[in-house]
Amino acid sequence: MSTATLPRATPAPIGADQSVATRKFFDTASQTWMVKVFPGEYFVTGKPDEVLVTVLGSCVSACIRDPRAGIGGMNHFMLPHSKAGNWAGDMQSTRFGNFAMEKLINELLKAGCSRNSLEIKVFGGGNVTDTQNAIGTDNSDFILRYLEAEGLRITAQDLRGQLPRRIHYTPTTGKVIRRLLGTGESSAVAREEKDYVSRLSQRSTGGEIQLFD
Repeated sequence: MSTATLPRATPAPIGADQSVATRKFFDTASQTWMVKVFPGEYFVTGKPDEVLVTVLGSCVSACIRDPRAGIGGMNHFMLPHSKAGNWAGDMQSTRFGNFAMEKLINELLKAGCSRNSLEIKVFGGGNVTDTQNAIGTDNSDFILRYLEAEGLRITAQDLRGQLPRRIHYTPTTGKVIRRLLGTGESSAVAREEKDYVSRLSQRSTGGEIQLFD
């Protein structure tokens, strides 16, 4: 695949929503903009030339759209919720499933989507890290419970397992391309997730995080 990195994204202004994904690159083969959605981020679009991309280990992403409005989005969360009520001083962090889901759905509704028309697809939750905590299972169980409690129907799901996934989602059409990654890539994804959690735990409240680009 031939790609060219172009400086389409600009730094968010002070006071802007820092959880909106901003990293994009142009794929010359498909003539589309690929928007990378990292942990704690979300993105909403109605542009037919924008594809949302993420890599999921134990994390989960919800891909939600309104087919009538032609608008949709994706989030990416790492844990269902914070037992302490916050993570690194951020009580409304979209790194947690409850906030990530509320944020994405609210932004879709503000963009003109109808709650009754939402098409929801969920992915991820693999237990790829060397841990007995089964975070991926916890994330998978959370997203299913959350959507059931909210009365929202899932149209497609690919959750749990031991392998990470790469997701390409086109919100305007609802098309999803899911690719399971191999064991070698599993180790890299697991290391990135552990490193990300470690940096979140150590950062100061007002600090910025450089994600694993």
